[in-house]
Amino acid sequence: MGKPHPLALRERVDAFVEDGNTHRSAAAHFRVSIKFVNDMVILKRQTGALAPRAGYSDSRRKLPAQRQTQGWHHCTCPTKGERPNISHRRRPTRA
Repeated sequence: MGKPHPLALRERVDAFVEDGNTHRSAAAHFRVSIKFVNDMVILKRQTGALAPRAGYSDSRRKLPAQRQTQGWHHCTCPTKGERPNISHRRRPTRA
């Protein structure tokens, strides 16, 4: 999920639609998606505000917290100067 649009943009889009413009023309004017405009109108109707809904969190991590603290000490990558063990990829013998 991306970041929510700024509140100033949300207010300008809402005011544009409130002035009698269509959702499509508002989307084209502000260069946002029609779904965004539709969602803003629905959000304003349901909650009376244009602030993003609760539940948005920008603090998501790509790895679970346990892996963040452990590091990758279990990695079996060869160190500098070592050759990796590639014995599982033997060439077939020619007759």
